[in-house]
Amino acid sequence: MTMRLGIDWGGTKMEVAALDVSGAELFRKRIPTPRGDYPACIEAAAGLIGAAEQATGKTGTAGFGIPGSISPKTGLVKNANSIWMNGKPLAADLEARLRRPVRVENDANCFAVSEATDGAAAGAPFVHGIIIGTGCGSGLAIGGKVHRGANGIGGEWGAISVPWMTADEYPGPKNWIGHHGCIDHWCSGTGFQAGYRAETGSDLTGPDIMELKRAGDPLATRHYEAYVSRLGRALAMAANLIDPDVFVLGGGMSNIDELYDDLPAAIRPHIFSDSFDTPIRKAKHGDSSGVRGAAWLWNG
Repeated sequence: MTMRLGIDWGGTKMEVAALDVSGAELFRKRIPTPRGDYPACIEAAAGLIGAAEQATGKTGTAGFGIPGSISPKTGLVKNANSIWMNGKPLAADLEARLRRPVRVENDANCFAVSEATDGAAAGAPFVHGIIIGTGCGSGLAIGGKVHRGANGIGGEWGAISVPWMTADEYPGPKNWIGHHGCIDHWCSGTGFQAGYRAETGSDLTGPDIMELKRAGDPLATRHYEAYVSRLGRALAMAANLIDPDVFVLGGGMSNIDELYDDLPAAIRPHIFSDSFDTPIRKAKHGDSSGVRGAAWLWNG
């Protein structure tokens, strides 16, 4: 094996990265995802692998991060918000097209693997990686390897309702799978913006709201504090259940520096322990973590 190839297969873009044995990047390329066209997506993935190997003059292993997971029972894709992937034998189709073994994992699991391997949680035994962007997903890495779980849903906290809801929060808005008050909505950047818009009618971005908060605007401050409370409760639930060594945050909301100071105080009241000192860190590799983690799926 001369290099590791990773593909981050998203709903709007597909990206390949080639890493050498030390993790140094040799090549990167991004293209639009052929939305709604599964055969075209397979060809696009093959084209990206081919481009990386032609540019570097090397061959490599192939790992894929997808916005869903592979069912251990059927081998078919499930739970993908890129719905044209669901029910397809993706791993088998990629292996047939690429003529080599492939490894396919949920994109949030790839994020966790990346940060556990050589990122913000490098060397930590148990890492909970959380992406707080358009949605809010998470993945688990134990010993630098994906923890998939018996049903292929390890780390799938987005569909869980935010715990310890207040009376004015209950039952919460319904998400795309019909659950109310879910982490996927309320702890995402989309949910942060939606709450502010519902009260003010102003369609501001997360950074815009934060600029108002930093300037002392009371309404923006209240919405930020509500967001911290909800994310803090979600993290407390995870800490009580799996007690990871490190939490790593990625996605657009992870760039809010205040979170790292404010979240511990929001978490501690809900922790079933006499202390809470688990580090909460910003992803080292940022938007590159998913594609790097896909490549690192072949790390042993």
